[in-house]
Amino acid sequence: MIDGHGDDLFHFASKIKINFSTNIPQSVDHSGLLTHLAKAGAIFKNYPEPEPRSVEQKLAMLHDVDAGNVIVTNGATEAIYLLAHAHKDGKSAIIVPTFREYQDACRVHNHSVQFITSLDEIEDTHSMVWLCNPNNPTGQVYEKERLLTVIDNHPATVFIVDQAYSAFSVKDVLSITDIMIRKNVVMLHSLTKQFVVPGLRIGYAVGPEEILNRLRSLRMPWSVNSIAIEAALYLLENSSSYVFDAALLHNQANRLSDEMRGLGIVVNDTDCNFLLARLPFGTSARLKSWLIQHYGILIRDASNFERLTARHFRVAAQTSQENITLIKALKEWISSFQ
Repeated sequence: MIDGHGDDLFHFASKIKINFSTNIPQSVDHSGLLTHLAKAGAIFKNYPEPEPRSVEQKLAMLHDVDAGNVIVTNGATEAIYLLAHAHKDGKSAIIVPTFREYQDACRVHNHSVQFITSLDEIEDTHSMVWLCNPNNPTGQVYEKERLLTVIDNHPATVFIVDQAYSAFSVKDVLSITDIMIRKNVVMLHSLTKQFVVPGLRIGYAVGPEEILNRLRSLRMPWSVNSIAIEAALYLLENSSSYVFDAALLHNQANRLSDEMRGLGIVVNDTDCNFLLARLPFGTSARLKSWLIQHYGILIRDASNFERLTARHFRVAAQTSQENITLIKALKEWISSFQ
C-alpha cells in the first residue's frame, strides 16, 4: 500500500502541529543520535554492506541467538514482502482488522487469502498465518499462552507474529525464547518503532534459520543504507536511553479514550498506547481534513483497514497537553453536527 498509512505528513507540508496519526510517541530526544551521525561523516559516499551483517550480529548478541536466526531488512515491511515471496502461491490466513501490508504482500505473491477474526478460525490447510501483537489498529495483545497453544496445534503452518509495537504493550507478548524453541514462528520487530526513527526504515525478523535463509536468497543487495546501519548500531548500543514507560502511555491512552467516549465516540479497549475509534456520525476522512485545517492535528483515517468502516479512525496518545487539544477539537467538530 503506497498510500493510506498514518504519519503522512508529506501530504500536508508545514500544516501539522500535532501528529496523532502515528502509533509512536513524538516527544523523543534524538540529539545523541544526531550528534553521532554528524561525527560519522560522509558515510553515504561509499556503498553500505550488501547485507547488513553488522546489525544482524549485534542483534543476535543482544538476543542471545545465532546470527543465522536474525535478518535485518529495510523496515519490517521488507521482511513482510520477503516472507510472502518465500511462500509464493501459499494459502494465508490474516487476522483482521490489521496492518494492510500483510494482504498487499500476499496479493503481490499470489497467495490465496482468507480473512479471519480470531485464533479459533485457523485451519491446518493454512500455510501461513499473519497477526500483529499488539495489533495495529486495535492496540490489543493476544493472551500469550493461548497464542502459543494455537501455534503448537498447527505445526505445519508458519506463523508471522509482528511485534513492532511490543515496547508499548502493558501485557506480555511473545519472547525470543518462545520463538527459538519452535520451528514454525517468525517474529517481526521494528527498530524504527522501538527507537522512534521511522524515516530510517530498519527492521528485523527472528526465527528458524531455514526460513530466514530463504529470505536472504531473495533480499535485494544494499536494501539497508549506510546511514540506517550506522544509526541502528548506535541505537542498539544506547538502547537504555530509549526505554518507554508503557504503563504511563497506556494510562494516557485510557484517559483519552474516556474523554472520547464522553463525546459519543466508540473506542476499543487497548493494551498499549494507541486507540481505534468509530465516529457516531460523519466520516474519518472529513474529520481528518477538518482537524488539519482548524487545528493542525493529524489523525489516521482507518477506513482502509479490512472490515472497518468510513467512520473509523486511530490515534496514539501524545503529551497530556496535546491530548487535551485533541479532545477540544473533537468537541468542536462534533458540536457542529448538533
